[in-house]
Amino acid sequence: MEFKIEQTERFTLIQVLEEKLDTNVAPSLKSELVLISGKGEKNMVLDLSRCRYCDSSGLSAILVANRLCKNANGTFVLTGLNDAVDRLITISQLDTVLNIAYSIEEATDIVAADEQKRESESK
Repeated sequence: MEFKIEQTERFTLIQVLEEKLDTNVAPSLKSELVLISGKGEKNMVLDLSRCRYCDSSGLSAILVANRLCKNANGTFVLTGLNDAVDRLITISQLDTVLNIAYSIEEATDIVAADEQKRESESK
């Protein structure tokens, strides 16, 4: 199994269980993300703590998740980045676009803060 998907109170947690997020894994991740979004989930946390490598198709899957959440007026958070993947995110300047957390707890806090912000803006 390539992913572990867990529904929490505030978001869907997607854990990539592969060491490489590449052309072999990214298409099925994109499909999974679209299915999750299609079920009405607007907040997603993608945990890459088991990934040691990511290529352009992996980055594309990450951006799909970010876009799906944004379009649903939700929050996307990326967590569990190792040094190589973190470097790739920084080099491609996606660290300026994405919410990046160092732990699932921090990701939970980011989602909660965004939800509170949206609630206060809608009043």
